[in-house]
Amino acid sequence: MASVNPSGKKEESFFELVFDVTRQIPKGRVTSYGAIASCLGTRLSARMVGWAMHAAHGAKPKIPAHRVVNRNGMLTGKHHFNPPSKMAELLKKEGIKVKNDTVVDFKKLFWDPSTELI
Repeated sequence: MASVNPSGKKEESFFELVFDVTRQIPKGRVTSYGAIASCLGTRLSARMVGWAMHAAHGAKPKIPAHRVVNRNGMLTGKHHFNPPSKMAELLKKEGIKVKNDTVVDFKKLFWDPSTELI
């Protein structure tokens, strides 16, 4: 349940904030759980970002959760896709090479929401 701030407006949940950032990741780029957490001012909440990605499958509009990987470019969230190979398939469709469940040229393709979003 969202809390109400003194102005009477409902505050967005953490998951909704994560979803908002994730929806802005450009096609052909990837980011990390930690980068999203840092962008939201909760640098130590990378694991919660992962939980949000796990819960993203039914969200509308869709969440490109396949574009969120760990800090080393590994597809650690692949087990939440059905089948697990779908995460890599979606990335490959966007022109991202994946080898041994890791994004090739991760640093080059990395999208940092803290610097990309204004």
